[in-house]
Amino acid sequence: MLHAVVMAGGSGTRFWPQSRRSMPKQLLPLVGQQTMIQATLERCAGWIPHDQTWVVTNGVQAPETARQLPDVPSGNILIEPCGRNTAPCIGLAAIHLLSRDPDAVMLVMPADHVIGPREVFQDAVSAAATIVKSDPGVLVLFGVPPTFASTGYGYIERGELFEESTAYRVQSFREKPVRETAEQYVAGRNFYWNCGIFVWRADRILEALAEHEPEIHERLTRLRGALDDDQLLQAEFPQMKSISIDYAVLERASDVLVLEAPFEWDDVGSWQSLTRLLGTNADDNTVDGPFCGLNSTGCIVRTGANHLVATIGLEDCIVVHTPDATLVARKGDENAVKQLVELIQEHGYDRFL
Repeated sequence: MLHAVVMAGGSGTRFWPQSRRSMPKQLLPLVGQQTMIQATLERCAGWIPHDQTWVVTNGVQAPETARQLPDVPSGNILIEPCGRNTAPCIGLAAIHLLSRDPDAVMLVMPADHVIGPREVFQDAVSAAATIVKSDPGVLVLFGVPPTFASTGYGYIERGELFEESTAYRVQSFREKPVRETAEQYVAGRNFYWNCGIFVWRADRILEALAEHEPEIHERLTRLRGALDDDQLLQAEFPQMKSISIDYAVLERASDVLVLEAPFEWDDVGSWQSLTRLLGTNADDNTVDGPFCGLNSTGCIVRTGANHLVATIGLEDCIVVHTPDATLVARKGDENAVKQLVELIQEHGYDRFL
């Protein structure tokens, strides 16, 4: 059976001050009325049953996650004792799935992406699951055709078609490139953005971890024999290597396939994503909330319904207002938000994080 596994333990520091430790971006309504994790689960509603839907999060975020997702059984909300990146996260989900369904196929996806239309996404995942069912040894990931020369995404180079399917063998993975290289990737038409959405059998990904990261697999095996033993989880999970599934398995394994994503996708990775998703007004400003700007252009402004943001002579800036903290930054400095959060902590302002 097909199970949905939603990775939802991120801190979302790039979206400070709205994203906080206990309320990160996946638990916020950044785009539309639903929170991002609610929209992710809605994408699977009526297609993957609630008891085959799993969410991996952390102890701080688990109560709010459960509150926002009342249809997901409490036993399907898995709590990591600490963040160890995506390989241990996916491995933890896999051993839980196999305890209920020895033939489980995993749809693994982040909780904070914008994807649509829903029917196109479901059809694409069904196509990937069909490939996995016909060849249980393959690991399928989705590649998004690049629409611009992004230096912020990793890329997948496709090779030859896999048998008679619509998937391609992965030729190589490429790190986040410099702009000139990214432009070459886009022009070459055989590169995709790696969107971090995967389909494979749960037992197959554990086999791959056993081959390429045996220490992680060994600890998962000990946990698999005592899934309800929280003390054992607290002892074993933090000892696992912190490593992504890409580095741990996908860049090492054979029979890794890429399926071209027919759906629209945005990872909503920073405040500038709002311009792509919400558009701009006549002054080239992206506005979410009450705003009045004089001689202000190219800005991104987000505020609450009861707080007006007013600017004079502001150009290419980000302004985000919350009840207890406000961010004002140049667009070009946006990547420093994470560094700013570290500075806030150093100054003892943890209550604002």
